[in-house]
Amino acid sequence: MSKIKVGVLGATGTVGQRFITLLQDHPYFEVCEVAASERSSGKTYAEAVAGRWKVSADIPPAVAGMTVKEVEPGLDCRAVFSAMDASVAGPVEEKFAAAGYCVFSNSRNHRLDPDVPLLLPEINAEHVKVIEHQQKSRGWKGFIVTNSNCSTMGLVLPLKPLDVEFGLEAVSVVTMQAISGAGYPGVSALDIVDNVIPYIGGEEGKMEREPLKMLGSLRDGTTFIEAGFKVSAQCNRVFVLDGHLECTSVALRRKPPVEEFTRALAEFRGRPQELKLPSAPERPILVRTEDDRPQPRFDRDHGKGMSVAVGRIRPCSVLDYKFLILSHNTVRGAAGASILNAEFLKAEGYL
Repeated sequence: MSKIKVGVLGATGTVGQRFITLLQDHPYFEVCEVAASERSSGKTYAEAVAGRWKVSADIPPAVAGMTVKEVEPGLDCRAVFSAMDASVAGPVEEKFAAAGYCVFSNSRNHRLDPDVPLLLPEINAEHVKVIEHQQKSRGWKGFIVTNSNCSTMGLVLPLKPLDVEFGLEAVSVVTMQAISGAGYPGVSALDIVDNVIPYIGGEEGKMEREPLKMLGSLRDGTTFIEAGFKVSAQCNRVFVLDGHLECTSVALRRKPPVEEFTRALAEFRGRPQELKLPSAPERPILVRTEDDRPQPRFDRDHGKGMSVAVGRIRPCSVLDYKFLILSHNTVRGAAGASILNAEFLKAEGYL
């Protein structure tokens, strides 16, 4: 089977670099194009990221010598993964979709658009049906599919089985988010060392809105109906390289015994697991039973960074249950999520 040609937009940034490494030797996709800003275009990829390569793996040899191109339609590929900054991503992604490309976006610009799926295929696979409406209403040959904010991603995976089994009424979450989530050069060492920064611009609003779309329903293939529960989020930046830790409490319509609550999380599986997609972890939610887990250093790489670890499940004296969630913010929360979306769209016949 020949591989599908793909490109990476914003390929020189930290999320773009993660796309490049995760797509190396992928069974479905082959990176044939890399594109970035005018500062990098015309250089080889290795030259463009010299001194700025921030992923522990080496630059894949097949990509190192590629010429970085401008971020414009005309790239020789079927699909593009967008790791562009939100300040420029919106209209560029629309231009690619209009030109017939399948756009898998990690940027925030189109996440809440009424005709764009905010996709996490374990929890809302049926939302892809809105793509046909998107193409018809906008006159596009291609389409845009987005993944959520990195902190939202870790939250909604455990919320899905809890909502299905017990009914969510309210969610309170306090995050401790890794510095890699701020990109490069990101947060100054003078600000973050020996410190916690109790503010991440726009982050709390994303966490309070995105889950409602993701865990809501799609009516008639055209209209998203938001979920009925409320989310309250407080977001903090901490001195951890990778891995967002989230202290979460939930109120439920039916309060189950702790054993049933835990089992609902541990046994959860979705469409990617049924389809055995390459990036899908066998266990999307890994329940840790130790008193002091999950921890970023030890648990962020479960399932090659695609599993979410949940631990310290216990009754809450204000709501019903409280627990910790840990997810790898640049893998499951960013590049890995977009790649899984593309794998799922291929399996569903959209590529």
